[in-house]
Amino acid sequence: MFESYEFLKLILNTVTENIVVIDSEGVIRYVNKAWTAFGKDNDGETGESWRGLNYLTECDKAAAMGDEFSIHAVAGIRLVINGKKETFYYEYPCHSPDEKRWFMMRVTPFTMQGSHYFVISHKNITERKLIEEEVASLARLDGLTNISNRRYFNEFLREEWKRCQRLNMPISLAIIDLDYFKQLNDTYGHQEGDECLKAIGKLLRKFDRRPSDISARYGGEEFAIVFGNTDKDQAKALVYQLLKDIRALNIPNENSPTSSTLTASIGLATMRPSKESNEAELIKRADDALYTAKEKGRNQVFVYLEDL
Repeated sequence: MFESYEFLKLILNTVTENIVVIDSEGVIRYVNKAWTAFGKDNDGETGESWRGLNYLTECDKAAAMGDEFSIHAVAGIRLVINGKKETFYYEYPCHSPDEKRWFMMRVTPFTMQGSHYFVISHKNITERKLIEEEVASLARLDGLTNISNRRYFNEFLREEWKRCQRLNMPISLAIIDLDYFKQLNDTYGHQEGDECLKAIGKLLRKFDRRPSDISARYGGEEFAIVFGNTDKDQAKALVYQLLKDIRALNIPNENSPTSSTLTASIGLATMRPSKESNEAELIKRADDALYTAKEKGRNQVFVYLEDL
């Protein structure tokens, strides 16, 4: 129990966690300095603009749009408000365009001057989650190329599709097939073939720098790259550069009908996810585009021609 509102503010402003205090109706009564600073740094509510806002209402709006954090958060907060849970904890990702971030939300009730209030804190747990992710990633990696394996590719694409659908953002997928890789293996041996695949894996890692991107070994000599929040023109520029970089590796393939050095065929597709579509359709479009690139002579990019 807190007897003094000023004493409460003094305490909350000394902590580094982002904190908001709401009443039983969900109306925001106070935010601390850390909350204000975070909002300012991330284009959110700043200054006194939080006054009069209803935290529950804002969460309900986001939940109606399919935002996973808001769905879980508002349900947990109401459990505490209604006395069905003493406290509520929820860990969630909050990635920026440049870095991965995770937070843990904690909801705690308290009483002040006979009225009930609820402290909602958001603690940055990124360091711990990055360590956990690094450990988990060992099971997600292809053992030869050191990039994601097909299983994790499927998981990532499914989640990134959902995220882009919630935020009405485009998503692009490139499927890459190394041209006449069998000839390379037959000519130079499987060890050189493995070294070739490793070199491609190393190259692909330069193209998945953002949390919304992933490169993966799709199977055999096939690879894939997911570009979240990336439209067709942006993705085209990236995959054309990728094709150029593959050629620049100058990996010998003297018995290839296409070139005396390694080349690739790339199929690219872009969609804007909706409730009427799914990630399997994106894969099919990229795969169809790859087939066309190979039919047209290989060593090229083909872009699926339908509009978003």
